[in-house]
Amino acid sequence: MTFRDVRNAIYPLVGISAILLIWQLYTHFLGINRIVLPSPLDILWASISNWDVLLRESWPTFLESVLGFALAVAIGIPFAVCVANSRVLNLTLYPILIATQSIPKVAVAPIILVWFGLGMQSKLVIAFLVAFFPIVVDTAAGMRATPVGLLELARSLRASSLQIFLKVQFPAALPFIFAGAKVAVTLAVIGAVIGEFIGSVGGLGNLLLTANSQLDSPLAWAALIWLSVLGILLFGAVVIAERIVMPWSDVGHH
Repeated sequence: MTFRDVRNAIYPLVGISAILLIWQLYTHFLGINRIVLPSPLDILWASISNWDVLLRESWPTFLESVLGFALAVAIGIPFAVCVANSRVLNLTLYPILIATQSIPKVAVAPIILVWFGLGMQSKLVIAFLVAFFPIVVDTAAGMRATPVGLLELARSLRASSLQIFLKVQFPAALPFIFAGAKVAVTLAVIGAVIGEFIGSVGGLGNLLLTANSQLDSPLAWAALIWLSVLGILLFGAVVIAERIVMPWSDVGHH
């Protein structure tokens, strides 16, 4: 870790600390009811006193998010490659993809719940549907953005279509793929929570709804914070994977 990384990490910490301080002073001096808006200390105490519940409920949400994201990557990248390299598939499938993406996932969730039940499968499907679109769009954009000069050079060297894809197109598309993956992994968490809101017997989304129904606002906010941390950790995992796969890139060092 360089001095620049440490310095860049300080700025958000200072910002978050300032927000928490203002929040604490606001709730304390104005006497805001903790049911309406708990203070940061109330939320911290709820997290500490209910850490076992929060940890237990984080696991299904984590699994749903990761598996949904992994499924979106496994299906989305090959789909995008086919769409980007075939004019027929692009004209046939891309409009359908746009049309299905415009449907709110909250509206589709009850139908998916009927099809797949209250278990993990329905949450995984919703997380997949939410994460699928940015993977496809960014990967297809990356495939199309391959420099023409590199393609012509590869063809002049009599490279096969597979070699051009593996040695030229795919490496050139990697920055786009990881850009889509960063968006998709956070959306996967949102998709999993949407599924838990609609119908679930576990997960942080279900815990948040339960705490709200019991007017336990500190616990509800604690679940919200844990969801945020889960999203940040998954985003960080994608960033680490990007640095491992693309060591030549200086992404994340500015």
